[in-house]
Amino acid sequence: MQDQPGCRPPSPAHRVHTRHVEERQTAVGRDHASAEAPETDPNQLIARFLSGRSQTTARAYAADLEDLARFHQTSVEDAVRLLLLGPEIARRLVLGYAVELRRRGLAPTTARRRLAALRALLGTARELGAVAWELVPPTEREVEVAMAEMAERERSSYLFPRHPGEADRLDLQHHALREALGRNYLAPISSPARVLDVGTGTGQWGFEVCWEHPEALVVGFDLVPGKPDPPPGYRHVRGNLLQGLPFRDGTFDFVHQRFLVSGIPVEAWPRVVAELVRVTRSEGWVELAEPMVRAQNLGPATTRLQHMLLEMAGSLGLDTTNAVHTSLDGYLDAAGLEDVNRREFVLPVGEWGGRVGSFLASDLRAAANRLCEMLQVRSLLPAKETSDLIRRFHQEFEEYRPTWNIAIVFGRKPD
Repeated sequence: MQDQPGCRPPSPAHRVHTRHVEERQTAVGRDHASAEAPETDPNQLIARFLSGRSQTTARAYAADLEDLARFHQTSVEDAVRLLLLGPEIARRLVLGYAVELRRRGLAPTTARRRLAALRALLGTARELGAVAWELVPPTEREVEVAMAEMAERERSSYLFPRHPGEADRLDLQHHALREALGRNYLAPISSPARVLDVGTGTGQWGFEVCWEHPEALVVGFDLVPGKPDPPPGYRHVRGNLLQGLPFRDGTFDFVHQRFLVSGIPVEAWPRVVAELVRVTRSEGWVELAEPMVRAQNLGPATTRLQHMLLEMAGSLGLDTTNAVHTSLDGYLDAAGLEDVNRREFVLPVGEWGGRVGSFLASDLRAAANRLCEMLQVRSLLPAKETSDLIRRFHQEFEEYRPTWNIAIVFGRKPD
């Protein structure tokens, strides 16, 4: 296998435990901090919010809160409690509600009034010292974009739909794996002319490959757009992998895909890998990277969160038994590739694991917050339990020292 110029060879996970990396001040961190603040009784807040208003206005505001609760299939009390969990969670919940109002065909003035009622409610919470932030309602453009992305997601099986904090989380995954490997890929490619990154997420992997190979055209393929301001050699194509790739046979010298175990149903994997091979030219390479869906050395809070996550994954037909991780090289063999190689890396989760551990801890904190939010919206996890569960989950990183096993496989398409 050829080493890339300027890149050091892969090293075991324990050798990259170099130093503590300062946590990003992400939406997850802000939301977690607010969740640990003294809890406000939602009923007292609602009573204060409605008091002193005219009977007509109070009745209209009460109806608005009841409509929000119906949308989230929960009580008014729990709907308000969800809004108090933090600024980013509140903004995502309100954005989802705004999309629902648009889908119903409500008049724009009615939709704006209902969103204004939620902003006013949180304004009262701020006056009472329950929160220290202000809700900024979504713009018309944000609602339109969210509606388009929702339409795409409804045609996919992705476990973690895009939201304002998802880009940060995906970049943390990228930086963790890049730090552990010392490079962006393991396949022995040297000067590719065309590269495809399937499930590109934010596009960060593709951006970096553009910088490594400025002569190459790098295409990122995903359901939704990535980050703005890509390098000159980067192009983004939107589409759903489960519906096939919109490229001719033999287009790319290198096809890369990773971390799609949370988006591709188990039964679809052989077909998906065959599609990746189809668009790869003869003598080109395909590389896959996927984690075990069950991490190791977990504490009780982390085990509970993992169990809830796997239940949701199973309902979407996604892997819950590490079948994909185990079968990656078999998928490449079955698709007709040769020189198939498999490497496994055991990565640390927590500050004890240096830079890699810090990156992954931040990634999993974000995923846990997102999971709890989705469970609350579905009334599957009482809001009162969230703060304690997340707090214990964070503490367990250093106490139990969990690890995450990642498999990377690559193979060559024969002539």
